Amino acid sequence: MQNWTERLEDGLFQRSRNMAPPWGPVLRVLRFPAAITRDWLVGDINIRAMSLAYTTLLSLVPLMVFSFSVLKALGARGDLRYILHQFFRPMGAASTQLTESVMQFVTNMRGDVLGSIGLGFLVYTVITTIQKVEASFNFVWRVERPRSLARRFVEYLGLMIVGPILLAVSIALMGSASHSPLAQWLNAIPPLAWVMGLAGQVVPYFLVTVVFTFMYSFIPNTRVQLRAALIGGVSAGIIWALVGQVFTSVILYSSHMMAVYTGFAYVLTTLIWVYLSWLILLIGAQLAFYVQFPRYLRHGQESVELTGSARELAGLSVMVLIGRDYRSGRRYWTGTRLAAELDIPSTALAPVLACLERGGLILATEKEQFVPGRNLDGIHLVDIIDAVRNRQPGRLMIDMHPVGCAANVMIQVKSAIEAKLGAQSLEDLINAT
Repeated sequence: MQNWTERLEDGLFQRSRNMAPPWGPVLRVLRFPAAITRDWLVGDINIRAMSLAYTTLLSLVPLMVFSFSVLKALGARGDLRYILHQFFRPMGAASTQLTESVMQFVTNMRGDVLGSIGLGFLVYTVITTIQKVEASFNFVWRVERPRSLARRFVEYLGLMIVGPILLAVSIALMGSASHSPLAQWLNAIPPLAWVMGLAGQVVPYFLVTVVFTFMYSFIPNTRVQLRAALIGGVSAGIIWALVGQVFTSVILYSSHMMAVYTGFAYVLTTLIWVYLSWLILLIGAQLAFYVQFPRYLRHGQESVELTGSARELAGLSVMVLIGRDYRSGRRYWTGTRLAAELDIPSTALAPVLACLERGGLILATEKEQFVPGRNLDGIHLVDIIDAVRNRQPGRLMIDMHPVGCAANVMIQVKSAIEAKLGAQSLEDLINAT
């Protein structure tokens, strides 16, 4: 008999899918905050946010140094200070002091002082930080296969160079627009001046939303729909703004805590704010995942595995897709594209792909594109079934001592499959489609 929590989950996540108005649409919307709250209480997202907060404190100055070098070459040093101040703004009066302290550290870490070894360590710190961010996003999106080393180097380096430039250009354009003749004319009209002032306060949060949306689209090693990334980015931006206002109020009314911790209070409050920022960012990523895959709202972060028959069906489907395009001269299919084509999470498909790779049926190129491991007419359908069934070959396989009659049944099943499929190859299956 189901308890009340199971009945509540069943009604919220299952029955609401086909429920008529007025309660059906309401419950279908409430599924998302309910699932996000559940995942937050479970603790996996919390742990990831704590880890990223610690990593951020270690890599903040190196990351600023790298961005500072890019912006300094463009003559946009002040933009870095503005961006940093906007991030620390919820800290209240301490935001100016924290911004100046970090900027002083950045100024002191000049290339001629660091030397080649120090510069190499700086780049390594920045790259490993982005790698940990990618790992957290892949965890949220159930992606098992990270980017290859070559892709990480090229894409991370491009992000570190292009990212500060885009931010500087955006801030420069907004600054030019605010001092344009049109803006001055609008400020001369009291009602419109109020609107302009409100827009100036909203712009930083708009930039945060754009950055969040870009991160949700780019960082996970999977194909993210723009609609899902946009919903996650807007939601996370709104939450970040609201939490920032509350956090500022708490800081202003926590004079007693500031007196007790004295100078350490800045470190403590900074650590808390960085943790909250990462938590909000991961919550937005989780929402984007649920928007793209709403059927996993009930499962949450629980491990999602295919059944035995579904694994075999996925294995055959993967081989048909890869073999069919490879025969026509295309190398298109990656793990993420295969998962999207079959409409299943990457984590559920990853064990199937691993089995096919271990069986020598597919190979991964340097661009992470899968190709057949041998000629299509040399890949028999029985080989595909056997490869998918043997999940843990070698030392990880458990030797079982089954009951004799049960073992005979499985022998008969295997013989029936071999007799039915015979010598049919992947080439024959593709030709039959």
